[in-house]
Amino acid sequence: MVTHVLSEVQGDERGALLAFLEEQRGGVRRAVLGLTDEQAVSRPSASELSLAGLVKHCAEVEQSWVARAKGEAPAVHRDESNWHECHRLVGDETVASQLAYWEKVAAGTEAFLRSVPSLDDTFPLPDQPWFPPEGRVSMRWLALHLIRETARHAGHADIVRESLDGATAFELVAKERGSSWG
Repeated sequence: MVTHVLSEVQGDERGALLAFLEEQRGGVRRAVLGLTDEQAVSRPSASELSLAGLVKHCAEVEQSWVARAKGEAPAVHRDESNWHECHRLVGDETVASQLAYWEKVAAGTEAFLRSVPSLDDTFPLPDQPWFPPEGRVSMRWLALHLIRETARHAGHADIVRESLDGATAFELVAKERGSSWG
């Protein structure tokens, strides 16, 4: 669901990018409001997507891209052997623990993007077949990629949540604000 993003301070491109990223994070977070972990891990469609898995995936993806931009390895290495775990809770993971982790990741993303000398600074893309060899992207690309990735999954989260209990994004926002919709 689209919510209003306040206009950035004139010339604060970083602030604008971060505000739009936070808006999309909020869409995913709202989708788990009021659900038990059992509801959040359920998969109400033929897809493997669950709300808990979307929260976890969004946090992991954000952390891994910011780590790459810093020249560090992602906190969790994913390959064919464990890729299936990036969309579901494993071990002692809970929705609450993943939301708390994502909050830390988000704070790190903001601090990093505000600290880089220029959004035009670049970093290398991973050596993976779907990226151009020796490709590089800018910090601006990083922010836009995170917005796009999170927005895509916020849309998935809307559909999954509505499939679970009929709650729409409008109702979830109204509930979050303590008002009613309609």
